[in-house]
Amino acid sequence: MPTSLLRVATAGSVDDGKSTLVGRLLYDSKSVLADQLAAVEEASRRRHGAGAADLALLTDGLRAEREQGITIDVAYRYFATGKRRFILADTPGHVQYTRNMVTGASTAELLILLVDARKGIVTQTRRHAAVAALLRVPHVVLAVNKMDLVGYDEATFAAIAADFATLAEDVGLSEIAAVTAIPVSAADGDNVATPADTMPWYGGPTILELLETVASGDDLVGSPMRLPVQYVIRSGRHRAYAGQLAGGVLRVGERVTVLPECRSTTVAAIDLLGTSVPMAWAPQSVSVRLADDVEVGRGDLIAPAHTAPEPVSEVRATVCQLDDRPLRVGEKVELRHGTRSVPAVVQDVEPSPELGDLSCAPGADRLAVNEIGRVLLRTAQPVVLDTYATSRQTGSCLLVDPDGGATLAAGIVTH
Repeated sequence: MPTSLLRVATAGSVDDGKSTLVGRLLYDSKSVLADQLAAVEEASRRRHGAGAADLALLTDGLRAEREQGITIDVAYRYFATGKRRFILADTPGHVQYTRNMVTGASTAELLILLVDARKGIVTQTRRHAAVAALLRVPHVVLAVNKMDLVGYDEATFAAIAADFATLAEDVGLSEIAAVTAIPVSAADGDNVATPADTMPWYGGPTILELLETVASGDDLVGSPMRLPVQYVIRSGRHRAYAGQLAGGVLRVGERVTVLPECRSTTVAAIDLLGTSVPMAWAPQSVSVRLADDVEVGRGDLIAPAHTAPEPVSEVRATVCQLDDRPLRVGEKVELRHGTRSVPAVVQDVEPSPELGDLSCAPGADRLAVNEIGRVLLRTAQPVVLDTYATSRQTGSCLLVDPDGGATLAAGIVTH
């Protein structure tokens, strides 16, 4: 039974074949039940007549998606091979669903970015590459799809791979991610799960082979130790503080600081699944007892005393506006970070020149839905954050409507 887990997301422009590629991966890895395949074959016959099954229908689950032939929402699929388990997010390609792509890619360890071999790099390719750089996705597969429609031409593939290498440098992706270019035909399965006889000039891995062998998991243990307190457990005279380690290693006897009140103490005991242990590491869920009777509550953060971050009341973040209502300067929001929620006010909205058409217009005082820009927040209470470059776990946040509870924007902390 495979134990390693890899989180994958797909991205690309409209009609580049994302859903077909995902369907092919599910089909070739034998992750499709017989009744599912029968339903897809029947739907394919109704839509296209006789011929091979339209594997895109395995992921396009919404009625509107099947009627329009596009992906609208993020479709999560779970499958496994003999070597690894996968959680795959098939994200939309339309520009108006950029927020959905951001959602699907936010937890991805590998992004499959599709490009139509006939069209090459397009605006949406640039957009999704920039988002991957922002979210610091560590691995990117450039899948040059529909190679069968360009005669399996090696020069076409090489030109697109070279163009994308330039793009990756422009948006800073090459500094963050390992990029692998693979020529594929998702409809026929060429270089998806099995090597293609049609492209003997390509000697690299198939997409599935790369998915099975690429390093998985963020380096949580190598990150700074952070324990956001989720729950206070009272047992007689003792109190324990439960939460999931967001980074690093926690040891009994270690000197720690409880933030944002900056109270220092020592770790007296660590319990893991009801068993006392000398140490624990991310992403384990633990309960901790402290040597001193300090005040600790939900939303507090336990960090090493010698490297504890400073509480701040001003936060700069790059955010993607998710709600249809624009995010405006002066708007009151709720900043949610880890297990802590604090009231905040949007002090400023700035363009992001390095993102080109992803940013709001210079001088704008608002962010419309799907736009990405930088914001300055002032919080009513001190908060403790890391930059996203330091930790994807403790460097991300949400902006929430304090009245209705709707999620307004997703952000990454830059300062």
